[in-house]
Amino acid sequence: MWQAVAPWLLILTVLVQVSEQGPHQRYLLRELLRDYNPMERPVANDSQTLTVRLSFTLVQVMDVDEKSQVLTTNAWLQMQWYDHYLQWNQSEYPGVKNLRFTPDQVWTPDILLYNSAHDKFDATFKTNVLVNSSGFCEYLPPGIFISTCNVDVRWFPFDIQRCELKFGSWTFDGWLLDIQMKEADVSGFIPNGEWDLLEVPGGRNEVFYDCCAEPYPDVTFVVTLRRRTLYYALNLLIPCVLLSSMTLLVFLLPASSGEKISLGITVLLSLTVFMLMVAEIMPATSDSVPLIGQYFASTMVIVGMSVVATVIVLQFHHHTPDTGQMPYWVRLVLLQWVPWFLRMKRPGEGTGSTLPHSQADCQSKTLSSPTTTTTTATTPTPAPSILTSLQTSLAQCNHTLPQPTPNCPNSQSVILAAPSPRDPSPNLHPQPNGHLPYMGFQSPAELEPTQRRRTTSYGRGGGEGAGGRAYSSSDTPTHHHTPLPPTRFGSTSEQSPVSPDVDPSTSSSGPNGVEGGVGAGRVGAMQAHSGVILPGAVNTQLQALLVEVQFLVERLREQDRQLSMAEQWQFAAAVIDRLCLVGFSVFNIICTFAILMAAPNFGEAVSKDFL
Repeated sequence: MWQAVAPWLLILTVLVQVSEQGPHQRYLLRELLRDYNPMERPVANDSQTLTVRLSFTLVQVMDVDEKSQVLTTNAWLQMQWYDHYLQWNQSEYPGVKNLRFTPDQVWTPDILLYNSAHDKFDATFKTNVLVNSSGFCEYLPPGIFISTCNVDVRWFPFDIQRCELKFGSWTFDGWLLDIQMKEADVSGFIPNGEWDLLEVPGGRNEVFYDCCAEPYPDVTFVVTLRRRTLYYALNLLIPCVLLSSMTLLVFLLPASSGEKISLGITVLLSLTVFMLMVAEIMPATSDSVPLIGQYFASTMVIVGMSVVATVIVLQFHHHTPDTGQMPYWVRLVLLQWVPWFLRMKRPGEGTGSTLPHSQADCQSKTLSSPTTTTTTATTPTPAPSILTSLQTSLAQCNHTLPQPTPNCPNSQSVILAAPSPRDPSPNLHPQPNGHLPYMGFQSPAELEPTQRRRTTSYGRGGGEGAGGRAYSSSDTPTHHHTPLPPTRFGSTSEQSPVSPDVDPSTSSSGPNGVEGGVGAGRVGAMQAHSGVILPGAVNTQLQALLVEVQFLVERLREQDRQLSMAEQWQFAAAVIDRLCLVGFSVFNIICTFAILMAAPNFGEAVSKDFL
């Protein structure tokens, strides 16, 4: 029987205790708040200092606005203090271990974020205050804290930002409310894709103002963040490095392509676009210049200088001899010193040619006319030796050609066979100016009137001789010289008349008169079909030929000189291109490594973000 009643008694006892806990908590709340004033500082003695312990729990870094210089975080505040008026004996109120009050019912410290940028300034959510029997109060208000942050963009994008969150009492001084710091809690931190949380150190500070002698304590937590650079490296740094490398292609592009200036301007405009993208991110401050801004500025300077150098190169390349001679110092520097330093050689230099210097200068000739311009490679001909041989031949001709003497019957002039109309010589080709190859000879058309006169004269003499009449001296046939056609220079060569030698035996009368007349006719016929070179005509026309050859040689020399000067200017342009290529390459590499590696955490960023 007793065994059956005991369980029911135990259940009844438990039910009676549960029903009694409700009245105890209600009664305790009514007793604690009966004479409680939330505006009264909860201390036993007003001269005592109330100590509040403050801690900070960081949950997430939501945003770092560099342009507005604002840090947005999700965090909890943890405040602990002892309230002298919220204590009770736990034995008198069985089952009541702690109580919860709203912030309006009990006293709470007026601790705020000093550097808040929120619209309402206080962005915390008012939660309940947890109080235990000893009067220990704990207040944990969460909130989205928007705080000002002095963003230092000097080392962007390899920067480390330190944003402060300063908490303190808004109305109590240090003698009434002493704030003590507890370490920040980051165990529940949610990682951010742009920032890495390094640490959240904190410290307690006391500030003394001129108006008051009391200290004003505050607790400052420093949120230390490191920027993750992978995004900025792929979208800003690598394109900038590639664009700066394309600047070097300007000096590799041939000057004759006509695209050197266009390429330089295109690279400059591309860098300007990236510079605008950086300017949109960075704050409008003059305190410091971002690292990436320095790199972009230096790259733009390099590109601008490359455009200027390209203009100079094009001016040298398209320089003509008519615009001026190359100064001596330019020739010394750009054609001797700098090529030696850069190990450059002119085209064709050092190929082991065995031609003399005078012949090596005539390797290529550029012959231009009003309608066409042709560049031909000809076999080098020593022009001075040609002129010397012509002058020597002219002198020998003047000495070897004898003058015809009428007193010597056996003397003969230098007679060359004139070309016959019926049997033209294969070596005689008409020239463009109408002359035969050997100037001074009469053409067949010019010889026809003379032959006709001679035949008529000899025919009359022969007939009379047959009738017993002697051939008189007055009937001697006279050579009629037709003047030579004018040369290409407009000068005509005059020939002195020369009479053929007449044998005295043939001119006497006698039985042999007929034979003499016939012999004279044969001699006249032979002379009619022969050409006589006159020394004065040969000398004049050889002089004219020599003048023409000298003119052609001087023309070729002038063209060679102009071509050599143009090649010097073009080689100087190539030297400047090579010098700028080497100089800008070295300058670009130095600027890239010097600027980017100047960041304090460059190695850490590379090891964590790229490796």
